[in-house]
Amino acid sequence: MSNPWTKKNPLMSMWLSAANKSIGAARGQAVGAAKRQAGAMQADAVKQIADFWSGKTALKASRRKTRL
Repeated sequence: MSNPWTKKNPLMSMWLSAANKSIGAARGQAVGAAKRQAGAMQADAVKQIADFWSGKTALKASRRKTRL
């Protein structure tokens, strides 16, 4: 006689498959957003470094605003 606890449960299998599918999609969205944000931060850092070494920050700081 086979053990009923070791048999496959089709309802549980379908439920786990659906849960895995939806969690996988959410994970994909989160990973994509994190990669985009990291890329944007890296591009901004490179721009700031280039501006610093080219002297653009010194020019912006030395300008005065004129009053009307």
